[in-house]
Amino acid sequence: MHNDNNITALRARIIEASPNLCSDENFDNWWLLGTSGCHLCEIAEQLIMRFQSVQPIEYQHVDIAEFDEDLMMEFATTIPVILTPSKRLDYPFSVMDLQQLL
Repeated sequence: MHNDNNITALRARIIEASPNLCSDENFDNWWLLGTSGCHLCEIAEQLIMRFQSVQPIEYQHVDIAEFDEDLMMEFATTIPVILTPSKRLDYPFSVMDLQQLL
């Protein structure tokens, strides 16, 4: 798990690539970075939904295919990735790992 000041800069780069994420409601959301057809991303989404049954978090799926090539390649081999406002978690992860993001 990454936990550093670079997360803020990374989230800013992602907002630049996906302006629809630039809203007050998305500011505190977790982002699940992935792409369509990614079976690991589907598993990660199921884990988040299970986690939501005990912890009310909001998340948004963010498709890396919408990013510019440099940003997309930064995540191409690590998706799915969860970004909170202050932490990054690369797959593989479990529900217990999601708890550590709080």
